[in-house]
Amino acid sequence: MSAHESMEHAEHAEHASSENRKIALLIAVIALFLALSETLGKGAQTEAISKNVEASNLWAFFQAKSIRRTVVQATSDQARLSLGVMGDDAAKAALQKQIDEWQKTAARYRSEPETGEGSEQLAERPSTPRRTATSRRPNTIITRSLRPPSRSRSCWPPPRSSRA
Repeated sequence: MSAHESMEHAEHAEHASSENRKIALLIAVIALFLALSETLGKGAQTEAISKNVEASNLWAFFQAKSIRRTVVQATSDQARLSLGVMGDDAAKAALQKQIDEWQKTAARYRSEPETGEGSEQLAERPSTPRRTATSRRPNTIITRSLRPPSRSRSCWPPPRSSRA
């Protein structure tokens, strides 16, 4: 191999090495952007999961309050029916006192402004979860404002009963 050929070969290797460095730098920059987008995507995913869990918890709390209120009201109604067949005045008075306590408890489950945990206060929260008629699965929770454009499509909050 002559000196001239050796020199050409060295120049060609240097030129190829320069291009390889540019390509390597481009790949490193692309990898950096991919890593950043993955990190930001994971952060958004974590936040969405957190909001969904929060909405699920709020929905479960609302349901629990509603179920407790319904049980207390049903028990109170059943006891009120039993009042008519009781003969003992002392037992009637004791049962009436218990019925009054149950009614107070049911009213507290419906509206509890001092703690904000009554079913009416929970329904007024702006981030209250709501199941809509467009949900494909029953456990899909969609958080939106409580005042949709059309209330006829909404299944939550439940309509108020005429009993309370």
